[in-house]
Amino acid sequence: MREPWIVGVSGASGTPYAKAVLTALLDAGESVDLVISRAARLTLLDETGATVRDAHWKDDVGAWLGRDLGDLAYWPAGDLAAGPSSGSYPARGMVVVPASTAACAGIAVGLSKDLLQRAAEVSLKERRRTVVVPRETPVTRSHLEHLIGLHDAGAVVLPASPGFYGSGAGATARQLVDFVAGKVLDALGVPHTLFRRWTGELGERNA
Repeated sequence: MREPWIVGVSGASGTPYAKAVLTALLDAGESVDLVISRAARLTLLDETGATVRDAHWKDDVGAWLGRDLGDLAYWPAGDLAAGPSSGSYPARGMVVVPASTAACAGIAVGLSKDLLQRAAEVSLKERRRTVVVPRETPVTRSHLEHLIGLHDAGAVVLPASPGFYGSGAGATARQLVDFVAGKVLDALGVPHTLFRRWTGELGERNA
């Protein structure tokens, strides 16, 4: 039985993080269900020039990722009758990357405004692995309270905060994005080689 990871892309800046996570999951041979919010389409267009149309999603998502889609399925964000809206739909868990403050708030309070929020709520209530990647700074008290709510509900709150020990101060944007994507896959328990792991040896990066 197919048991995908659900990846939700919300409207926060940071679509390269979503691309890196999707690519890594597909490279690992994982099944993926993709949900892109309406706001995320605008961000994607602004940051990459890519468009995603429901009726042409295979061509559009393939062009955005620049690769074969493998076992990737797509659900329109407005389809609240879609498979991931139900707890009986088989799924391994969900990642929201990047996660806007609006998406975090909606998931934390169970708003189910669209399929992304509903699928994340389902993932939490079914006690499946759920990773939320907020990309906002600075944050207000209400933002922090919603993140605490997500944590208490069982989610892994994984801010888009790249580390530099794998590539140094001269790290490229790609290396920093891959670091965050690698941490997401670590939280899911999916093997990857997206970054050099810390081994306790200073200067190993230059060895």
